[in-house]
Amino acid sequence: MTRIIAGFAGSLALAVPKTGTRPTSDRVREAIFSALDARDLVHGARVLDLYAGSGALGLEAASRGAAEVTLVDRSRDAAVVSRRNAERVGRAAPAEAPPVIRTVVQPVQTFLAGAAGGWDLVFLDPPYELTGAELVDDLLLLAPRVAPDAVIVVERSARDPEPAWPAGLTLDRRTAYGETAVFWLSPAPDCAPASA
Repeated sequence: MTRIIAGFAGSLALAVPKTGTRPTSDRVREAIFSALDARDLVHGARVLDLYAGSGALGLEAASRGAAEVTLVDRSRDAAVVSRRNAERVGRAAPAEAPPVIRTVVQPVQTFLAGAAGGWDLVFLDPPYELTGAELVDDLLLLAPRVAPDAVIVVERSARDPEPAWPAGLTLDRRTAYGETAVFWLSPAPDCAPASA
């Protein structure tokens, strides 16, 4: 079962699409958010969750105080599930400061090509069958659309070779949790962000 781990919606169970998704395990999500919380990178952040599936990563951020969360997935079935999950998280939010959560049904590259950007925190947890080249294409579109001090968290199979990171992004570190490798990226100093 997938659930929100902490924050105002802590312990809330999340629905998962029946097919086509591979939810981030609670263990990996907890490790990611422990690292983010230690650097105070979630509270008040603008968050983008690409290949959102159930929305678990973005909704975890919402529960922990993110101001705005955008969930993007090309699958209509996944979008229906993530929208319902978002509504449940929204109902648990404090009335004085509810997060803005929206769900977008669009291919990731189409969404990014038309987005203004300005995100502080981005999650990319694509299907493992997504090629390294496709991931790099996503990152090329993303790089100029994040805040100058943004953090980008990419999940891949630990068995896959490390992607060739595009210009505009710097690999800060890699962590592994069993079959999952997590890459932490940041904008290169000379990567000019798009206007929000």
